[in-house]
Amino acid sequence: MTNLIDTFKALANEHRLQMLVWLNRPAEHFPDFVAEYAEMQTGGWICVGKIAEKAGLAQSVVSGYLNTLKSVDLVESQRMGKWTYYRISPQARARLNEQISELFA
Repeated sequence: MTNLIDTFKALANEHRLQMLVWLNRPAEHFPDFVAEYAEMQTGGWICVGKIAEKAGLAQSVVSGYLNTLKSVDLVESQRMGKWTYYRISPQARARLNEQISELFA
């Protein structure tokens, strides 16, 4: 239950929730983004700078929000050169669906 509470707390912030929505459909929300590194060009990786630009928030604030989502395993990150890239965790949907289903079982 603690994990679900922490997850809901992370999602309770409108900016974090919006970033999760964007990362869930990166091609739709970042159609022109091409990562500088070939390893980040597939798999839905988006650099924190682009997320900050879209959110209209300071990069440090966005990094903090994304780290909160990462702490509850909704997103994952990878540092390449001077940039950190984020994507939705491949297991996030299944885990969240399972946790919510347990509430109503």
